[in-house]
Amino acid sequence: MPQKISPLAVLSKRLEQARERKGLSQKQLGIAAGLDRFVASTRINRYERGVHQPDPVTIQRMADALGVPAAYLFASDERLARMILAFSSLPAKAQDSVLAELERAAERR
Repeated sequence: MPQKISPLAVLSKRLEQARERKGLSQKQLGIAAGLDRFVASTRINRYERGVHQPDPVTIQRMADALGVPAAYLFASDERLARMILAFSSLPAKAQDSVLAELERAAERR
């Protein structure tokens, strides 16, 4: 059975992964998310280390700055995280098509 990981640990891991994939420093992400530039680096560092948990508004701003859905930051399963990123990158019509196929597959199960 897989080990349970805390939501804060998941958020910390996903935040760091998304930031690095986007090529942003902690300070750049913090500033892009609307944090004061004098504390931006420290705040993001503490979020990534799991020392502090950001409020929902800050989570959404960081997700927006990183170009990922906020749901990605909370996906504890690696496949689900990849699915969220891939799905969100599709245009709406393709999302509808993929969703319909997934729902059909789930019904056949």
